[in-house]
Amino acid sequence: MPLHAPPAPAAALRSVLAALGSRTAALRDGRARSDTYGELRPELPLPVHVLSGITGPGEPPTTALTGWRFLLRGTEASVGTAEAMLTPDGWAFSHFAEGPYVRSTETALRRAEALPTPYQPRLLSVPELYMLTLWLHADPGADPADGALAPADLLVPLAPAPPGIAPNLPHRVDALLPLLTHRLVPAPLLQTPA
Repeated sequence: MPLHAPPAPAAALRSVLAALGSRTAALRDGRARSDTYGELRPELPLPVHVLSGITGPGEPPTTALTGWRFLLRGTEASVGTAEAMLTPDGWAFSHFAEGPYVRSTETALRRAEALPTPYQPRLLSVPELYMLTLWLHADPGADPADGALAPADLLVPLAPAPPGIAPNLPHRVDALLPLLTHRLVPAPLLQTPA
């Protein structure tokens, strides 16, 4: 069943296109990205949410939309990402990035396309664990800016994932959240009997 990816806000895409056409689109060594990878195109926009309140007392964790991330496609492959963030004045370019999450995101999206249930793809960041997941939201028609984690949602930790968390495998929300909580809450100190 195909994924139902929502379109990015037009202003977010415009901000990324403007950044790609500017001098900020240089690699770390100062060469232009287009000299290295050919003309770059933003593809596969995904809303980026941040998970918070994961260790809160009795309250379910919350998510908040923080941006839209685009994979940057070069001549032969995706080579990086560009992200737009919401500011008080609207959508603005945030940053370019490279690294292992580019390929991991593509792999997770390809695998999700083969699932029998339709999902809306999103990215979910867990900053406390330096973790990024592909969030497969069970309501494919939902507003990508809204929504809490639902029991029918799947989370696919992207590689590299924190130790003890299997990357690139879909986990039900109710199975992965307790594992994340356990990773974040310190174990009680062992007490010596009196």
